[in-house]
Amino acid sequence: MWWWLVFRELFRCIMGSSLLSVAEQLLKDLQRTFLETNQIPDDLLIALRFVFGQCALQALDLVDQRSVTCVSSPSGRKAFQVLGGSGRLYTCFTSCHYCPCPAFSFSVLRRNESLMCKHLLAVCLSQAMGLCQQEQVSDQQMTFILSGKTEAST
Repeated sequence: MWWWLVFRELFRCIMGSSLLSVAEQLLKDLQRTFLETNQIPDDLLIALRFVFGQCALQALDLVDQRSVTCVSSPSGRKAFQVLGGSGRLYTCFTSCHYCPCPAFSFSVLRRNESLMCKHLLAVCLSQAMGLCQQEQVSDQQMTFILSGKTEAST
C-alpha cells in the first residue's frame, strides 16, 4: 500500500510541474498578445479560467483596479504589494511563489487545489500586461516591507 502513496505523490508532482509549464506559457502568450493588441482575446481568457480557476477573474479585477505595485529600493531589492478586495495589503514574492494571504495557505499549500492565489496571479498578469504600478522606497523601508512590519508608504 505504501507504493500507492508514493506513486500518487509522484503523479501529483509531475502533473503540477506540467500544469505550471502550461501556466507559464499561457502568461507568455498573454504578454505577447496584450503588447500587440492592448487587449486579452476570449480564447486566452478561457484558458486563464481553465488553468487558474475562479481566481483568474478575481486577479483580472485586481489588475483592472491597478491594485498591484512593484516596490523597489536603491539596493535592487524588489517586492510586489497587492491591495486585496478586503483593503488589506499583501506583500507577494514571485521569485519564491509566495503570498501571505489565507487563500494561498489553504488552497495552494495545504489542499494543493490551485497553482496560486488571486494576489500572485494578479502580480503575474500585471507584469505581463505592463500594468504594474511602480514605487521607489528607501532600503530601510524595504527592510520593513520584507519583514512584514509595514507598508511601502511608511
